[in-house]
Amino acid sequence: MAHQTDTIVKHSLQALLEDSSFLPSLQHQDRERAFTSLATILTTPNHIHKSYLRVARDDASVVRIPAFRIQHNDTLGPYKGGIRFHETVNEEEVLNLATLMTLKNALHEVPFGGGKGGVAIHPRQFSDRELNKICKKYVQYFNDVLGPDKDIPAPDVGTGEREMDWMMSEYKSINPGKPYLGSFTGKSVMSGGSLGRREATGKGVYFTLRYMLHDFLQDQTNWLSDSDNPFARTALAHAGKPLRMAVQGFGNVGSVAALEAYQCKHLQNKLVAVSDRNVTLYNDDGLDVPALAAFARKHGELPTKEEHLTEAGVKAELLSHEEVLYLQVDVLILAALEDQIRQDNVEKVKARIIVEGANAPVSGEADTWLNDQGVIVIPDILANAGGVIVSYFEWLQGRDTRFLSEPEVFNLLYDKMTSTMKAILPFYFGNPASLRENCYVLAVRKLCTKLYLQGKLY
Repeated sequence: MAHQTDTIVKHSLQALLEDSSFLPSLQHQDRERAFTSLATILTTPNHIHKSYLRVARDDASVVRIPAFRIQHNDTLGPYKGGIRFHETVNEEEVLNLATLMTLKNALHEVPFGGGKGGVAIHPRQFSDRELNKICKKYVQYFNDVLGPDKDIPAPDVGTGEREMDWMMSEYKSINPGKPYLGSFTGKSVMSGGSLGRREATGKGVYFTLRYMLHDFLQDQTNWLSDSDNPFARTALAHAGKPLRMAVQGFGNVGSVAALEAYQCKHLQNKLVAVSDRNVTLYNDDGLDVPALAAFARKHGELPTKEEHLTEAGVKAELLSHEEVLYLQVDVLILAALEDQIRQDNVEKVKARIIVEGANAPVSGEADTWLNDQGVIVIPDILANAGGVIVSYFEWLQGRDTRFLSEPEVFNLLYDKMTSTMKAILPFYFGNPASLRENCYVLAVRKLCTKLYLQGKLY
């Protein structure tokens, strides 16, 4: 995966350099030097930690597994970011995601820096006992750089509350007498996790779409109607009308986003397709999403055969897993992996609104093409921040051992995301730049201001 965040950061800095209202006290050569420093700081990580975990397997063989913890920037607070278990994990991918976390936290004003971790395994090829060992080894190998006030991991692709429980337990064991509840977030509620954390990312993903097409458009219809902005035209074309929707990925993020869309009272949604790594399920009249969610919870995947559909009580056509990307729908939510829409397949995508529930599911080249066509892409930095926002709430709850109810968590989440949307959408619909570019400029502006005030540009 190309390190596309670097390119967008540099473009954002160029826009800010030319904006005389930003850091006006910096003039001429001082301004050029400061922005050169900012580019260097924001496009390079503070630390890259890499190791090979030595793990004894159940058959008594020993494997060495590549593992990473990359700490990009801690200007806003302790490093924060998930740990993914996936066979494609590599240093470039983890660095890109760590950079994205820095910018995501800055955009939403969450007082964390950006970090990310990864272990290069296919989790389904390891037993539960072996996965437990891998989690313990990860904490042992990176213990010196982790901690509630240093670097706080969370779940990501291939990990969940079970793995965070295991890791926190190991951190507690090797750091006796030290605070440990805030060392990992995304834990089970019994282990000090927050109510609503599992659903937070998916709920936030759908909320960004709902807010844009309902709350924002209701307040701004007259202004947008007079605009020649191509994205405003796209939004208005879908306002108040039935929306055909498809969701790629039916894990924690995709299944929750699909349920939110299915149950939404504000928009007229029809979920016609969902997919996972095995299959796309399609029904032109709409799918029974709650029944599919119940089946997936029981079996760990969507139905792949007619008899499975009968068991689930669902009527659907079975298509190949990649077909979900190319269906005739209004809205496509991408909640699987990165690089799903690329230069080689972007012209087959028919959706006019795309929401990035996963990290970097649209490549840089595809993103440019979509924006040139007036397609609205709600980017990962904006849409999938629900997880880190509620992780912040969990971290706070762990510090004072006071726990919020689920409604309180979701209300705080929506307030936080609403604040960000109110700040960014008027800029987006007021100029031809993509929503991603607008989000990056705002995030970089906040980071640059803090770096300047802290005297780190000299």
